[in-house]
Amino acid sequence: MTIIEMLERNARMYPDAPALTEIQPSKKLKNKINWKEFDERANQVANVLLSKGVKKGDKVVHLMMNSINWLEAYFGILKTGALAVPLNFRFISRQIKYCCDVAEAKVMMLDESFTERVEEIRSELSSINDYIFVGQNPPEGMASFEIEINKASAETPHIELTDNDECALYFTSGTTGEPKATLLIHKNLENAAIHENYAHCQTIKDHFLLLQPLYHTGGKIHWFGSLIVGARCTMVVGKEKITPSLIIDAIQNEKITEVMLLVPWIQDMLAVLENGELTIKDYDLSSWRLMHSGAQPIAPMLIQRWKGYFKEVQYETNYGLTESSGPCIHMGLDNMRKLGSIGRPNLNLDARVVDDNDEDVPPGVVGELILRGNNVMKEYYKNPEKTAETLRNGWLHTGDMVKMDDEGFLYFVDRKKDIVITGGENIFPVEIEDLLHAQPKVHDAAVIGVPDERLGEIAIAIIEPKPGQIITEQEMKEFYEPRLPKYNWPRMIFFDDVPRNPTGKIEKPKLRKKYVNLIGEKSKKYG
Repeated sequence: MTIIEMLERNARMYPDAPALTEIQPSKKLKNKINWKEFDERANQVANVLLSKGVKKGDKVVHLMMNSINWLEAYFGILKTGALAVPLNFRFISRQIKYCCDVAEAKVMMLDESFTERVEEIRSELSSINDYIFVGQNPPEGMASFEIEINKASAETPHIELTDNDECALYFTSGTTGEPKATLLIHKNLENAAIHENYAHCQTIKDHFLLLQPLYHTGGKIHWFGSLIVGARCTMVVGKEKITPSLIIDAIQNEKITEVMLLVPWIQDMLAVLENGELTIKDYDLSSWRLMHSGAQPIAPMLIQRWKGYFKEVQYETNYGLTESSGPCIHMGLDNMRKLGSIGRPNLNLDARVVDDNDEDVPPGVVGELILRGNNVMKEYYKNPEKTAETLRNGWLHTGDMVKMDDEGFLYFVDRKKDIVITGGENIFPVEIEDLLHAQPKVHDAAVIGVPDERLGEIAIAIIEPKPGQIITEQEMKEFYEPRLPKYNWPRMIFFDDVPRNPTGKIEKPKLRKKYVNLIGEKSKKYG
């Protein structure tokens, strides 16, 4: 059953049940739709697109901030048999044009947040015939989303689709060059919904709080676990800053049962809990049963601190990537003894840990994680060389270095490209970052490699102190030197903000670019 059929079934079985709620606390705005309304508006979007000549296999660029309209548009695109092409809301004009050119998109659906960026390149977007604008006062030559769908039929368009039909192009963040287009099929998204629901035991009684950007497979796939059982979802919309008080208020006011929190949000929540700005006893959080996290390495100490405040809330770690249609490996709800692990492969998924020759390595030995299953992408669109490099012998080579224990639990070590080789020794930055997070004054930490004439590379640490705290280099050294082998010691320490992208990952290419230039200004070097 495709995700389109899941939506249509919910509309039939639970027509009046709440499906989606959007909130914008700073403006005291709240809007909601039920499953019948959701499905009918998706049908209207589909019929608008069909009237503009969109057909099965075409591409529709989808450039919008989180909203109910975002999901109406997404499902409407899929109902036509076209491929949805959701773009990162941080993409600049050049990147938007690149993605449109690769996709050869026929239509763009955008909201008012992107008018300026799109107008800058609009004359160069030769493949796009129509623009559909979500918001007030559409620019000249763009159709109004609401006017168009209000004129369209709400009847299902009945385009024949199979599990193996292509349905979406997801562009990666492009941190190692131009964004790569990951081609997914309906079976990928269906399997992702099953994975998510099975891992988190969601029922129609659950209520998911969606905070992550919808353009990314992570946030949306987490919601798919609700979609498959007709459970409701509340999302934060507009340009709201995700703060601890916003999260806690939403959980209390909307009676949320489940939320996915990225590492920066967990860090922020702990900061205000530990300094007394926020007090849990002031809130009724009795509905909350589960918090899960992923998208980046998670220091066990961080979750131990979090559990100290939320003892009754279950915790779970998950792992995935765009090429695996989002989360596919889960720690499990009853495995706190395995904290630090990313988990085990989910239903109908196979995973191995291999060396450079694709031979299995023994438990406890670091190797590359490779995956096989119905969640794995079809290909990198228009990129046969990268596809052949990544999909080999039926296995997705993730580029992630992990180790497996005797029970089959996997432990993330680092990205293959992020490993630092110092004088022939492999240094795994994530292991050092996990330790640095345990220093009581540290809010966030990143470890990167920079060139060194003698050793090839050296590891340096960027430390972001907790608000109001001052840490010295000597304090950091006294903390980590007794706990790390000498070759793992950061050779330089900088105190600075640690940048993370919208999905919570540390932006290491940005840090490398900055600190390679600054490295000559650092006067203290030791080791």
